Amino acid sequence: MTSHFFLISGPLTSERLSWFEESLKFYFIQIYPESLMYRATTKSPVFTFFLTGDALASLENPETQQIWSVILSLSGVRIICDRKELDLRGISIEHLMMKNPDQLINQNGLAANKQPSFWNDLAALVRQNRPPLPPASIGWLQIESPYMYRSAWHGLKFLSSALESRFSVELYAYLDGIHMGHTGQNPVESENIGHGLEGLHDLAEKQGLTCQILACNRSSTARGYSTWDPGEGVIVSTCAIKPFKIRDLHVMIDRFERSHIILSENSGSIQFPWKGSAPSFDRADQNTTAPPVIILITRSPYSTEHVYGAIAFAVACAHQGILTRVVFLEDGIYALTGNQNFCPDSVAFNIQDLINSVAGNENLHLFALSPSFQKRGVTRNKNLKAVLEIGFPGLGKILFYLPGNVLMDHQRVLIF
Repeated sequence: MTSHFFLISGPLTSERLSWFEESLKFYFIQIYPESLMYRATTKSPVFTFFLTGDALASLENPETQQIWSVILSLSGVRIICDRKELDLRGISIEHLMMKNPDQLINQNGLAANKQPSFWNDLAALVRQNRPPLPPASIGWLQIESPYMYRSAWHGLKFLSSALESRFSVELYAYLDGIHMGHTGQNPVESENIGHGLEGLHDLAEKQGLTCQILACNRSSTARGYSTWDPGEGVIVSTCAIKPFKIRDLHVMIDRFERSHIILSENSGSIQFPWKGSAPSFDRADQNTTAPPVIILITRSPYSTEHVYGAIAFAVACAHQGILTRVVFLEDGIYALTGNQNFCPDSVAFNIQDLINSVAGNENLHLFALSPSFQKRGVTRNKNLKAVLEIGFPGLGKILFYLPGNVLMDHQRVLIF
């Protein structure tokens, strides 16, 4: 059976793990109910969680460990842990392993250098899920800066493993992710990300594969990457390493119209092997072969660029005909509460005004998770009429039902 999978490297709070739990319950009850009657015997599990970084702590924390126990009681679920990160952080998962020895994997397969590699395990699962026909590609969306965050290093490791598995690779640098390509990086205490990207590009060429590295022009310009157009339809910067191509956002979104798997530090891929299922309550404007995109906005507005950046990215996807669903949940629902007002001379965007202004796009659908409002004791601004409140069943439908007019076998989940 084809596997759905999630890669999680950020903190897994009890709230986040709870909506994962409720969504999985919806899936197993509505779509795969036979798994609740007996232990599944298929070789490939229905769901695989790849955990690295801060997410691993949830396996040891008593509060979240209880939720994992419920999730693992569903026989079609397994967890693959990053062994090196477990050792680095001194995290013990023996308690869960004793109860779920076949579903909790704490050792990784060997890479070409004979060393265990969590990222090779992830690339191998992607290979199982995608047809082995050339040209096969894998993409990585990077929104965080290197060195301050480990996600840039994770992206580099994943793409390197993808090359080893004979995938062509693509990196999309957005928001602070564009700092991965700055020239003159010279860290003393960590791997040089810029040199790593140059090495990735060179290795792809030697293997007869491609390595595309695209950076968002708006994000680059905002961060001082001086650019100019030499009149050839391309943007050039003296601040970026040679493989780094700074382009308009629509050039990056062009790649999202293609069928390859695209991941980020917190992301997922949902497969649609069932063609006869009832569609979700939303659909693309026209028939499309572009994989739908689900953007889960989990952070509060204004403190960082994440909420504005997520909405801008969603609008760009929808504008190019990709069915895009945005779900506000966790602290992301604060973008929808109260009457938010800026002083008249402010150049910043009012997120609520932005939401109302983009709501007319027929390929952009906006939702908010009601339990997130209830947990915080707040309500949605009723002027945001385009945002539909949903419960856990609604989230399950968005995640697991094939949307109308979509002629594709999977959809992408990106957590901002």
